[in-house]
Amino acid sequence: MQINDKIEYEMISFKKVLLTGILVFSGMLLFAQDKFEMTVSLDGSGDFTSIQKAIDACKIFPDKRITVHVKNGIYNEKIVVPFGNIQLSIIGESADKTIITFGDYFDKINRGRNSTFYTYTLKVEACDFVLENITVTNSAGPVGQAVALHVEGDRCVFRNCRFLGNQDTVYAAGRFSRQYFLDCYVEGTTDFIFGEATALFEQCTLQAKANSFITAASTPEGKPFGFVFLNCKITATPGVDKVFLGRPWRSFAKVAFLNCEMGSFITAEGWDNWSKVENEKTTQFAEYKNTGVGANTVKRVNWSVKLNDEEAVKYNKEKIFEPLGWEISSARKWYSFDLK
Repeated sequence: MQINDKIEYEMISFKKVLLTGILVFSGMLLFAQDKFEMTVSLDGSGDFTSIQKAIDACKIFPDKRITVHVKNGIYNEKIVVPFGNIQLSIIGESADKTIITFGDYFDKINRGRNSTFYTYTLKVEACDFVLENITVTNSAGPVGQAVALHVEGDRCVFRNCRFLGNQDTVYAAGRFSRQYFLDCYVEGTTDFIFGEATALFEQCTLQAKANSFITAASTPEGKPFGFVFLNCKITATPGVDKVFLGRPWRSFAKVAFLNCEMGSFITAEGWDNWSKVENEKTTQFAEYKNTGVGANTVKRVNWSVKLNDEEAVKYNKEKIFEPLGWEISSARKWYSFDLK
């Protein structure tokens, strides 16, 4: 090798080493700049103008919780929180003015018999997710199945949120998932809370917008709890006068209403077997000390359950979640609010 060639070779080698060093340093710097607090604002005053863009910028499988603060505004977005975006909190400025909206529905999606599951406005695949002070709405109107919230993640919490839609408003999914709704408002027409998850609704308001069914649980066989409603208020829009508490989407559906207020629009029979007599042997539809005209159980279907005091004491968040490995009462560090 000639001297000039050697010098040129060494210079090229030096440049490669230098470039590698710069790339490594840049990667380390980028890692050091991982953000765990972000702000979304439509007026450009935050880090992002889109909630989805903020989620996409989050570190996958972070070692601590990431919080995205969302300023008031109407966000026209179809949003997905992917499986890897664990430990994510999305906190709105105010529930009635921080709004996520989209308008997909079954016929619009047109993907065959399972089109419902692509109609969501917000889909949560990740575990340990928190949503606060936000309205999620499917704006499609009364045109069939149109999901507002589709949540599959385990240990997900929704506090002071509003879920607006018609048929299939909230899909509480995930065969082994557990979800907690506190101080939320959910409205809809048919089966507007449905799915296979263990979901506890505490101090929530459920607004029936049509003569139909509130719940359609598909609880897997062997699960101790399905949908549980504690200290909730069941309301209806004017003119609605025949609402069922639920029907079984699948054979082993479990739903319980405890200490809830029910208006006269709740049917005397209370529950429906979805035109399958055999469901009456496998479902568990239960009630305990509910109040209001609609809570009268004298004419309830004879296959529903009237809980006694000893049975009812099992229906609280500690007994529902802790035996399954989620001590929700000790998880206050997750939230911007304090659990009771």
